[in-house]
Amino acid sequence: MGRKSPYPEEFRRDAVALYRAAGGKRTYAVVAADLGITAESLRTWVRKDDSQAVPGRPDAGGSEAEELARLRAENARLLKAEKEWHLEREILRRAAAYFAREVK
Repeated sequence: MGRKSPYPEEFRRDAVALYRAAGGKRTYAVVAADLGITAESLRTWVRKDDSQAVPGRPDAGGSEAEELARLRAENARLLKAEKEWHLEREILRRAAAYFAREVK
């Protein structure tokens, strides 16, 4: 068994959260350097947090039915946004054509 960590649990949780907030855009080394710790310490904390994932945590998926319902709602939202985007694009295309005629 290893020695006790000099870093409080809250600091370790915050470090893991900071690494995850970067969404893969920052490496362990970069985040660790910002915090003044080693990259291996951060990597160990992230792995430990991954292995302790509990089904009741908010970031856990839930049942398949809940996940399916969430994905269907997200899909509907994205389809609606896409339709709005296409409408906006068509309006802007028409406006550009109108102003192009007016300038000539």
